[in-house]
This record gives sequence, structure tokens and C-alpha cells, in this order.
Amino acid sequence: MHGQDGTSGVDWSKATEIGYSLLLSPLFGFVAAALLLLVLKLIVRNPALYREPKGNQPPPWWIRGTLIATCTGVSFTHGSNDGQKGMGLIMLILIGTVPTAYALNRSMPASQMEEFRTTSAAAAAIVQQKAAGHNIIGDPRPAVSLYVSQRKINEGTYPSLSVLIQDIARQVSEYGSLAKIPAAAVGNTRNDMYLVSEALRFLMKDKENELSADEIAKLSAYKRSLDNATRFIPLWVKVAVAIALGLGTMIGWKRIVVTVGEKIGKAHITYAQGACAEVVAAGTIAAADVYGLPVSTTHVLSSGVAGTMAANGSGLQWATVRNLLLAWVLTLPAAIMLSASLYVLFVNVF
Repeated sequence: MHGQDGTSGVDWSKATEIGYSLLLSPLFGFVAAALLLLVLKLIVRNPALYREPKGNQPPPWWIRGTLIATCTGVSFTHGSNDGQKGMGLIMLILIGTVPTAYALNRSMPASQMEEFRTTSAAAAAIVQQKAAGHNIIGDPRPAVSLYVSQRKINEGTYPSLSVLIQDIARQVSEYGSLAKIPAAAVGNTRNDMYLVSEALRFLMKDKENELSADEIAKLSAYKRSLDNATRFIPLWVKVAVAIALGLGTMIGWKRIVVTVGEKIGKAHITYAQGACAEVVAAGTIAAADVYGLPVSTTHVLSSGVAGTMAANGSGLQWATVRNLLLAWVLTLPAAIMLSASLYVLFVNVF
């Protein structure tokens, strides 16, 4: 809690990617939704699509079907992106509070354990070859941690990594499977696996290594085996997060829906504007999922609606837009400062 090593602190390269995704995705949503609406107007000339809803009168069946499809896309991608955040936080808590049960994937099948041994042997051979002529004395972890934190290879990087890979293989072979590793050793084994996985991630990107395509493939296979052992999510966590997301949407939908539909533009949102904003939001969130980046569904969708209002000449309610911009800009630094303050408080109190 009080020390720093190669796997602690902030990975600023990843933090920068997340910052860019959170800040730029609403801008992309605004522009893309505006362009999509303009294109739609050129292709589909049916005026019913560009009228706002009339009271409680249902839209034509084909418009209703279109909106159900686009809404489903937003709901699915929203769950996939926000679901990952929830599951990640729950696993972080479980690993911290009940490490003996959740620090390692104790339910890995025998086939994956055999694959782990095979990929481990292949990776060990590659790293040993790179470490030829160098030896280390003592604990190999500081040298590997130093590489992960500084991203600079020195004479101790490969020899230390080689020893650590062999040590992990020895632990797994000694107990036969992850399920049989004693509770007292689980934390150390997980830390070693995670440290090696992070070191391999940076080594495979480091151009100074001059790794061949075959060597990268073998190291990638070993890294996947390590990640399967340490980065897993039980089924009950997935179900719990899915239920929580569903219930939260059912309970708290109305205020956000009213803001998005009625308070962003000076005119009520039309069917076409809603569909364009939803298609762009679903596509943006799906792309973020592919690259493992978190985005805000509300920010992207509301920006998309604003874009369609601007493209349609409907005008914007600047008071609402100003509040959305403030939330967009201030959410991230406010969350960082609040979480850091709570962490410092809890560390000093407990």
C-alpha cells in the first residue's frame, strides 16, 4: 500500500489513451451524427421520418422498428462498455479482500494447464537465449519491475525475466494446477504472473529487442496463458453486473431521456435525429470496446443529438449544452481527485 514497484502507480500511456477516448468521443459523436442526418435526408425522402412525435400517437411501424433496432444497439454496446467497468471494479475488490479465492483462476481446465506448460517452456527458451552470458544473484523481481516502470532494457532485464518465468513454471509444476496452490502462496504467484505479463507486453512493443515474428507469437501465447490465469471474471459477477445495469436503466432512465430528447435542441427531437444519434453512439461505443477503451454513453449520445440539431437547423439550448460540456470536462478530474482523497484518508485512518 505504501511502496511503489513496476506494477504500481499510473500507466500514463494507457491513462492518456483513456483520456483521449473520453474527451474525443463526444466530438466524434457530434460530427458523425450531423453528417449521418444530412446523408439520410439525401437518401430517404419520406417526410414522416423527419417529423417530431405527436403526443402519444405511435409512429408508423417501419419507423418504430428502426428505432427499436437502433435503441437495441445502444443498449447492447452500453452494457458491454459499462459492464466491463463494473466487472473490473468488482474483481479488484474481490482480489483485494478475498485473494485466496479470486487472485488466480482456480477453475482453469486441464487442457489450459497443459497449454500453459507448453507456452511457458517456449517463452523460457526465447528469454534464456536473449539472456545468454548474463546471470543474476538474488531476487529477480526488482529488475523486471524496473523495466516495467521505465521501459528501458538493461543487462539485468532478460536474465531476471528468465528466472521469474522458470520460477512460475516451477510453482505450477510443483502443485500440478492453480487450484492446488496453497493460499499462502497465491498472492506471490499472481504477482509474479502479472509482472511477467506486463514485462512481455512492453518487450514485444520495444523495437530494441529485434524479436522475430515467430518469437513474438510464442511470447504472445505465453502472455495469453498468464492472463487466463490472472485476468478472469466468474459467471456470477457478469450476471450481477448485467442485472444491476438493467435495473439501473429501468429506474433512472426518465430524467436523462427527457434531457436528451427535449432539452438539448430548441425543437423536439425527430425520429431521424434519434435514429442517427443512436447509430453513431452504438458504433462509437462498439469501436471503443474493440480497443478496450472506456467511453461515456450519455456523453456520446447527447453529443450526437446536439449534432443532429445543428445539422437540422433546429437550434441548441445553450444552457443545457453548457451543463453537458461542464460535466464532460469536469467528470474525469473530479473523479480522480475524489478517489485520491478517499484513498489517502482510508490509508491514514485504517
